[in-house]
Amino acid sequence: MSLTSVVAPSPAPETVAALIGERLSLSALRQLGGTLGGYSFVKVVVDRERSVIHFLNNERHSFHAIYIGEEILGVPGERVRAEIDSYNEAFYHAPDRRFLLGILARHPRMLSLETVEVDTMPAALIREFHAFVARYVDPALPLVFKPANQLQERIVREIPAAELPRVFAHELFSTAPFVALNPGTATGRLRAFRTEAEYRAATLEWSDIIVMDRVPDDIPRLSGIVNARHTTPLSHTNVLATGWQIPNAVQVGALAEIERRGLDGKWVEYTVDAQALSLREVDEPAEASARPGWYAQRVTLEAPEAEHSPIVNLAKLRAADRYRYGTKAANLGELHHVLAHGSQRLLGFYQVPRPPRENLLPYLARLLDVPLDADLPAAARRLLDEHVRVPRGIALPFSLQRRFLESSPRIQQAIGKLKMALELDAREIEPLCVELQGLIRSARMPGALAGEIDSALVSQLAGVRTFVVRSSSNAEDLAGFSAAGIYESLNHVTTAERIFASVKEVWASLVSVRSVRLRRQAGISLDECYMGVVIQEQVAADFGGVLVTTNPMNRADFRTVYVNVSPHVSDVVEGSALPMQYLYSTVEGGGRTVSLGDAPADLDERAHDLLQRLAVAGRLLQGHFSPDYTFGSPVDIEWLADGDHVHVVQLRPYSV
Repeated sequence: MSLTSVVAPSPAPETVAALIGERLSLSALRQLGGTLGGYSFVKVVVDRERSVIHFLNNERHSFHAIYIGEEILGVPGERVRAEIDSYNEAFYHAPDRRFLLGILARHPRMLSLETVEVDTMPAALIREFHAFVARYVDPALPLVFKPANQLQERIVREIPAAELPRVFAHELFSTAPFVALNPGTATGRLRAFRTEAEYRAATLEWSDIIVMDRVPDDIPRLSGIVNARHTTPLSHTNVLATGWQIPNAVQVGALAEIERRGLDGKWVEYTVDAQALSLREVDEPAEASARPGWYAQRVTLEAPEAEHSPIVNLAKLRAADRYRYGTKAANLGELHHVLAHGSQRLLGFYQVPRPPRENLLPYLARLLDVPLDADLPAAARRLLDEHVRVPRGIALPFSLQRRFLESSPRIQQAIGKLKMALELDAREIEPLCVELQGLIRSARMPGALAGEIDSALVSQLAGVRTFVVRSSSNAEDLAGFSAAGIYESLNHVTTAERIFASVKEVWASLVSVRSVRLRRQAGISLDECYMGVVIQEQVAADFGGVLVTTNPMNRADFRTVYVNVSPHVSDVVEGSALPMQYLYSTVEGGGRTVSLGDAPADLDERAHDLLQRLAVAGRLLQGHFSPDYTFGSPVDIEWLADGDHVHVVQLRPYSV
């Protein structure tokens, strides 16, 4: 695909509602259909009763059900919308259904046919649907069936490939030339790097738009990102891009195309939408050094409390304690409270009207496997109680960090120099950060502080062999400043000596070159920032990952959540290995394998069942942690899975 704007085909005349009972040519497919991810598609309805096929005009008919009601059954669209659940039951689940509904898409060397994700079509209907549609499409391209959910994936694997040609979603995704990770438009200087060494040797500015096979995790704040190889939308790099509201996409072959067009080093207008990305060369702005638009988006921190606070068990914290212990610790404490005592807000997402539905509570009842008139809050709490855990841990307050810093005159002097350099915008900022980090790492932990930490570990976590030491700043996990991957977290910590060293490493990360620079760009003063620390039991797990309660590649999709899975959770968030990627519906239920990443095979059915429960649990927790009463703000959850349990190790807002 060329790195230029995709021009959509002219829509079919408004008088054409559908192509009925005729063969669909490739030109008619482009005329009637739409485009998604660079592929042309058209909606399909097979009327089994009349043995007639309908190819819908996408400009006229956004929903299969409305078309069937108005054009075939003679039912007004308003009535179909009012009774949509009963119609969907008949269309997607009835064993004797009259209609088979799907989508036909054109790929470079084939046509794919798939149902909607909620369809429970059995093997016999899948065969019938594919065979019927095959008679009405251009034979120049083979027609393959694409399973729309994990149930269909299992069914299709039982059918011989000679009888049903198939392609799986993860196979298409792995070869897709384009994936929109974050839509938007930006103007900046294009910088193409073929190796990480080239990237490390370069000096990057806020106005740069960088292109690499896979962008490193430690990027500074930029104007745009192009990944020339596949990545996951939930890596730290892409989470930052989302929070910064900069365009970001995967475009395979981007480096070669940029070289062909001679765009490296040129100023371009970079646009990402659902269909494609475009790079259009523009003149360099007259004031290239002007501050970027995002500079005006200042982040205001809640006033911190750095006077004496005790080291406490995580379970004793609430969300309101973030000003003393940091956002991460406070959110984990709040989660402990929800698991122990429940919450009236758990059902929030499902109580909001989703026209034409008054609410989604009937769907939640089915997901929780209880009658609609059951006690849904109790059932929701039971799901969390049976399957969600938070590893045991303690929280070190901001006051402990302050006392440590004040114990060393050399550290105090270095802090003063750094603050002065920041005020003067001096060149010495970076070496001063490096010097200050070194002083923090090498300074002796005062005996009183070491004793307090040791006593808390003895009283709260005696018997634990291995710990994780995590950052918990007041300048991370915020709605306007995620700071994903900026501060340190250390795994496999065992001895008291290593715990003290790890705590200092976390404190030192507050003044790393990158964290100071990114906070400064967000308008966060060093005087405002403090670092708490979470010390938790390290949980042995079968696999782990990240879940966000939205679909990053389709923000309008309120049903699904996006899940990344890896045998090592650090591989997911750091982007060092490409994880398995899934979509799970938190309305109708069911999952879809998007990508196997670097894994040799998909997870088994038991693991998928656990991920489905995790998806619903994540949606319930979104309700509790929502900052408003729309309950629409997604959350980002890092987790580990062990048997039937999911251990949540971090929960924060996910910027959209």
